[in-house]
Amino acid sequence: QVQLVESGGGLVQPGGSLRLSCVASGFFFNSFAMSWYRQAPGKERELVASISNYGATIKYAEFVKDRFTISRDNGKNTGYIQMNNLQPEDTAVYYCNCHRWAEVWAPIGSWGRGTQVTVSS
Repeated sequence: QVQLVESGGGLVQPGGSLRLSCVASGFFFNSFAMSWYRQAPGKERELVASISNYGATIKYAEFVKDRFTISRDNGKNTGYIQMNNLQPEDTAVYYCNCHRWAEVWAPIGSWGRGTQVTVSS
């Protein structure tokens, strides 16, 4: 059974940092790309960043470029996103999922509970 569990969210002041983790199980993690997504209250879920199965290719949404860094450790079946210089508009529930590279909106897992990130002073 495909399972992805996010963690690492919390409350942080503007300008602060958080590192989110995503532990995968039930499938061959290194066979799929991985992405982070987020959904703010009242808004659609949006794509934040994607990394190919061995990390050779990475893409970021324009709104997080130069602030967020996506990575993965296939030996630990875990993906990460380091988020720096967080701003109030980054407040959202963050989700991870895995997919074939070109199919970011057809992930292989169901959406988990995500992890809440709140940026506020």
